[in-house]
Amino acid sequence: MTSNPGGTWPHAPGFIVGDRPKIVTSRFEYEDSYTLQRYLATDGYAGLRAALGRPASDVHDEVKNATVLGRGGAGFPAGNKWGLTPQGVWPRYLVVNGDESEPGTYKDRLLMERDPHQLIEGCLIACYAAGLSQCFLYIRGEMALAQERVAEALNEAYAAGYVGKNILGSKFSVDIVLHWGAGAYVVGEETALIESLEGNRGMPRLKPPF
Repeated sequence: MTSNPGGTWPHAPGFIVGDRPKIVTSRFEYEDSYTLQRYLATDGYAGLRAALGRPASDVHDEVKNATVLGRGGAGFPAGNKWGLTPQGVWPRYLVVNGDESEPGTYKDRLLMERDPHQLIEGCLIACYAAGLSQCFLYIRGEMALAQERVAEALNEAYAAGYVGKNILGSKFSVDIVLHWGAGAYVVGEETALIESLEGNRGMPRLKPPF
């Protein structure tokens, strides 16, 4: 077995700290990182523009081939998850889990507080690739600043034509609905979150095998 000059084994997950460009956190250094003005000044919504210029299936394939993984702990491939959307069945929605109820976990909260437009743009691209027109963004009840920043950003995005009808002059339309949780730990589980969204007690559903 030989070592890898890059510092990690070729087929094992690994991270090199200090010499990789920031991606998700690249705007965090700006005091106004949560505003539309700053987002547009740093190439914000450029990904959405590029996506809308291509067939939705191409966008989905690119995400799948890039092996983008979820950051919730399981590392489930995002492209595979988008591909699970049932075809020819309506209504169907994108549900974004911003409840983040695990103790000591703040990655989602930081993103929503400091760069909410990045979250919104990701929602829009996912909706386009999966053929969806409605998104529900569920945010944990204790995250007051995150709720405020996301709500402000969403208002900016609607006013600027990045969310709503015929986005950026295209035939693509999406509405994003914000929903505040009540702080229940169990609502971080996907089926419990859906129950809460539907106005029921946030308890997990039975899933097969029962």
